[in-house]
Amino acid sequence: MNIKEFKQILPSYKAVLGIDYGSKRMGLAVSDLLRTVASSYKILYRKDIETDIAELKKIIKEKEVCAIAMGLPLQMNGQEGEIAQEVRKFALILEEKLALPVFLWDERLSSSAVENFLIKEVDLSRKKRAKVLDASAAAYILQGVLDALSYA
Repeated sequence: MNIKEFKQILPSYKAVLGIDYGSKRMGLAVSDLLRTVASSYKILYRKDIETDIAELKKIIKEKEVCAIAMGLPLQMNGQEGEIAQEVRKFALILEEKLALPVFLWDERLSSSAVENFLIKEVDLSRKKRAKVLDASAAAYILQGVLDALSYA
């Protein structure tokens, strides 16, 4: 699905959940209901698929989420490695279990961009950066999707 197709299936006044996937933890971000601003939300420490899905269901209900934007970690040459394939599998599980569309967004360099910002602009220590990096990367990914939606 491309960004135009994704935009067409989104209902009005509903949020989008951004996910920066990780096998041990996932960064989560949520848009506002007008889908203009992405905000870091939390880090979900992974347990098992059923527990993770249950936690996501709570967030989806609470935040009025209608879709998910998930970072796809492509290699620098644009190819998909093992982690990207793992993300695709997880996205299919989410679509099935949550009955929501999942849009995959090229996230190359998103974590690096966010970490550089946190170092240079916010001057966070390594320990403090570790606490916010995943959720901040999810917000960075989600903001990219929201910006693309506004032009689609």
